[in-house]
Amino acid sequence: MTNKKKKKKNKNKTIKRLWIIFGCGWVFVCLFFVFISLGWLGFMPSFEELENPKTNLATEIISEDGYVLGKYYVENRSNIPFEQLPQNLVNALIATEDIRYYKHSGIDWKALVRAVAGTITFSNKGGGSTITQQLAKNLFPRETDRTFVGIVFSKLKEWVVAIKLERNYSKNEIIAMYLNTVDFGNMSHGIKSAAKTYFDKDPYDLTTEESALLIGMLKAPTKYNPKRNAQNALNRRNTVLSQMNKYKFLTDEEFSTIKELPIDVSRFKLQDHRAGTATYFREFIRKELTEWVKNNPKPDGSHWDIYKDGLKIYTTINYKMQAYAEEAVEEWVVNNLQPEFFKHWKGHKNAPFYRINEEETERIMVRAMKNSSRYKELKKGGLSEREIRKIFETPCSMWIYDGQKGEKDTIMSPWDSLRYMKSFLSCGFMAMEPSTGKVRAYVGGTNYEYFQYDHVTLAKRQVGSTFKPFIYTLAMQEGEYYPCSQIPNLPVTIEQPNLPSWTPKNSNDYKKGQMVTLSEALANSLNYISAYLMKRYNPGAVIHLVRKMGMTSDIPEVPAICLGACELSLYEMVGAINTFNNKGVYIKPYFITKICNNKGNVLATFNTAQNEVMEESAAYKTVRLMEGVVQSGTAIRLRYRYKLEMPIAGKTGTTDNNSDGWFMGYTPLLTAGAWVGCEDRAAHFRSTALGQGANTALPVWAIFIKKCYGDKSLNLTSKDFEISENANLDMQLFNCKNINANPPQ
Repeated sequence: MTNKKKKKKNKNKTIKRLWIIFGCGWVFVCLFFVFISLGWLGFMPSFEELENPKTNLATEIISEDGYVLGKYYVENRSNIPFEQLPQNLVNALIATEDIRYYKHSGIDWKALVRAVAGTITFSNKGGGSTITQQLAKNLFPRETDRTFVGIVFSKLKEWVVAIKLERNYSKNEIIAMYLNTVDFGNMSHGIKSAAKTYFDKDPYDLTTEESALLIGMLKAPTKYNPKRNAQNALNRRNTVLSQMNKYKFLTDEEFSTIKELPIDVSRFKLQDHRAGTATYFREFIRKELTEWVKNNPKPDGSHWDIYKDGLKIYTTINYKMQAYAEEAVEEWVVNNLQPEFFKHWKGHKNAPFYRINEEETERIMVRAMKNSSRYKELKKGGLSEREIRKIFETPCSMWIYDGQKGEKDTIMSPWDSLRYMKSFLSCGFMAMEPSTGKVRAYVGGTNYEYFQYDHVTLAKRQVGSTFKPFIYTLAMQEGEYYPCSQIPNLPVTIEQPNLPSWTPKNSNDYKKGQMVTLSEALANSLNYISAYLMKRYNPGAVIHLVRKMGMTSDIPEVPAICLGACELSLYEMVGAINTFNNKGVYIKPYFITKICNNKGNVLATFNTAQNEVMEESAAYKTVRLMEGVVQSGTAIRLRYRYKLEMPIAGKTGTTDNNSDGWFMGYTPLLTAGAWVGCEDRAAHFRSTALGQGANTALPVWAIFIKKCYGDKSLNLTSKDFEISENANLDMQLFNCKNINANPPQ
């Protein structure tokens, strides 16, 4: 064989070997990607996981009129579909992150080559990751190996996931998924949370400059955070705008105009668990949901997680009414009554405690000290009671709550700070719709960050004279009494088994010794008449009645309950009083209408229980009695001071030492109640003029009602209380100027 033939044969063998090596290489690469795809070389999301990628979704608490009141979350994240994204946001994202997005299938080879070339030549020519690759990394972040091999292997797996995502989702769906998963800083995960946090908007309402700002933050949420690094954020925003202009999403004129606009984050609000709207209500619902998930497992037997599963809780709350209720509490209690309370106690040695001795004061303060986190930390550190007390009595620098102004820096001993905090008034307020039982507004206190005890459902306080309508109803429901029935306004003594006899006194001399109508008696809150009716019936009969009106708290079977000597929650009182407004039918106030999963599928629906307590005629008699309280009694300031002209029925209440002020009232379309007092019952106003319910609680109710009726969008009309034609009432007996009806003997 000649040399020429040998060379040709060797050349052919070499070429053949190269083709074999090349082919084997391609087979290896293909098998490698197949093994990655099958998950044989480490974690790879399954088809089901790609169809339903798991992210920590916040549970949303939603008002009946569609507002998100707040969230429960590990990550503050809520998903929205592509249709709810503004086009300017999508344009900003594509222009900045992946201009060839709609042309590639998950991996942009052209951009990848450009990025590799830029790395080799140390020139910045842009990144090679597509939006789909970034989504893959966000959804399935698994690799922790940061060696060169680990990084390359992780990148290859990222490619596979990106291609799978492109096969399972449309381009628009991928964009929405990406924007739902990215972190924008300030506890805002996803575009919906970011738009709410930085601009208090829904994403669809974002302007072009706002969209550019948020997209710019994706590169480094802290570095380009407009609250922390305003200049960096401005520069980065303008870079995004420049990219939008470069790729013809903005005209030169639009770009020139928008880039000159300043960054406006004046509506920035951190979406914190303790801030925002309906804080007390959200905490109440959180506890209710914690119980619900225990008893309502998923189909696979596991329990729902309210912090990760993205449930949607649809409530009965009306957003506007809730806002008006919170405004009413702040306007009256925080901005008016609280400064008056401080002024009232200024210069008094034992402020804010009244008529208690040093021993009782010491007991209250020691209990407060032992309940404090400071005490528990010191105790955990092994300090003795004497050492702890010395620390508490030593002045130091601290930040304290200052009501209207938030916080202030001062020098004060921890002991004095405890006494200072005892001086703050609190408030509970709840409003409901009379015929449906839907709770429309719920305010458990004045400031959830500092006072987390809920005065709507948790707190139980003496109700004072707000309990009297139930005694009067008992007297009228059998047809024996009418609002104009007359009773002698004289002291009444009631004998009690194994106890001293009981003779209550009136708080004033109104028509003492004369005959007064029930209407006059309730309007002026005469104790003699309440005692007269209690003696005629009995405590057991009253308790039996109010049990049917939703009261579940312990009520002592003693005559003094006719003056409100029992402790009830505001929730119980509003529900019970509403029975009169609902024509004698008790309807249990409720808060949640339905619970859905993160796909919108209904998991549970809710309604409420109701039962007929009394005939409509008896309920209407009490309504007319309670109208008299507003027309000429203790609640008359609703008319002359607050200029409320719609039909109103109500009752004020004040405990003997002025520690509790109440007002329960209703119009034909709303029933609401307010309580005001200090958390410690020994702290209160020293005079009834300041501490009575008409001065402490009634104004909150009045301001709320005035705001609600003034808002035409709520459609609250001034219709009158109704009575059916078949109620069989002698309406003449409601005109007390012409009737001289005497009580049965």
